[in-house]
This record gives sequence, structure tokens and C-alpha cells, in this order.
Amino acid sequence: MEYSFHYLIMAQQALFQKELLARLKDTDLTSGQPKILDYLADHDGASQKDIAQGCHVEPGTLTTLLNRMEEMDLVERRMLNGNRRSYHIFMTEKGKAHADLTQTAFKELEETAFHGITAEEQEQFMHLFERIFENTLAHNEKD
Repeated sequence: MEYSFHYLIMAQQALFQKELLARLKDTDLTSGQPKILDYLADHDGASQKDIAQGCHVEPGTLTTLLNRMEEMDLVERRMLNGNRRSYHIFMTEKGKAHADLTQTAFKELEETAFHGITAEEQEQFMHLFERIFENTLAHNEKD
């Protein structure tokens, strides 16, 4: 059977998300939260605007996700320099532990996805996929 690009990308995302949440079931993380923790692992203290852009999430959706994550004691919002209009998001110790679990799960899923694929083939794939991503991103930014 020959698959289209759009089918493969949507099906792979669904499979990846399902397996990710299964691996993180003991954390009670829900869809969308792992990628925020993954982003914060490299950008702790980022503004909500930067997180929304970095995770490709609508600001309203991000607010809902962050509210739930704050209730779960994974993140906390802080004002910096007395600026009441802009909150920055910091991981709590529990959030950092969940981020570590998330990053381990991502690594394992990537190893599964690339099983039997040479390092050279992986590099070629990633190069092409980055170009596809950049093309799509550039097109969306024009709109």
C-alpha cells in the first residue's frame, strides 16, 4: 500500500502521541503538556508568548494547559521586574522530574522510530524533514 505524505504525518503523530501518553500514564500528563515540559527544560522561565510560539500552540490553549499544570504543581507563573502584563513560567521540582521522564520517553520513542535505519539515513531524513518543516512554517507565517 502506498501512503500519502499527509496521511503518514497525521498517523505518525497520532501513534507517537498515544504511545507517549501510555509511557507517561503514571504522571497524569495530558496531551500538550509533555511538549511544554520539553520546551521548558531548555527555556525555563520563558514567557507565555514564547512558549506558545515554541510549542506551536494557540495562546488560549496554552493558558488552559498551564492552568492545569499549575494545579498539578508542575509549573508556576512569576512576574519578572514587576511587569504585571507578562508572566514567565518556571518548572517546579515536580515539573523538572516530569520533564526528565518526558525526555526519556521522547528518546525511547525516537529510538523505536529509527530502529533499523542507519545513522546516515537518519541524518538525511532529519535534514529533509527540517526543510519540509521550514517550508510549512514559512508558508504559515505569510498568511
